[in-house]
Amino acid sequence: MDPAVRASRAHFERLLDPEFVEVGSSGRRYTYADMLAWLPDHPGGSQGGPRSLPSAIDAVLLAPGLVHLTYETDFDGRRARRSSLWRRRSAQTGWRMYYHQGTPVPPGAV
Repeated sequence: MDPAVRASRAHFERLLDPEFVEVGSSGRRYTYADMLAWLPDHPGGSQGGPRSLPSAIDAVLLAPGLVHLTYETDFDGRRARRSSLWRRRSAQTGWRMYYHQGTPVPPGAV
């Protein structure tokens, strides 16, 4: 969610699993390569741009090396509920996001 990370291909290569997949709110499927190409130009990818504000963060260990993270974001007045799977294959690679899905929250929804 940090604009400096979003703008850095090197950071994304380190944080996204090579088998990464995202299902966007549009229903479109994004791969690791798609995200590396797209995210630096995404809103929130510049130091002066809007920043995603997280809340309601919760994590559940599903198995050794696999965590399910859920949270909500507010990005420039647009809310979303998010879910991601993070996996750790080795101490050298560390934790990487393997799967992500975001669902927009309609205005006024609780």
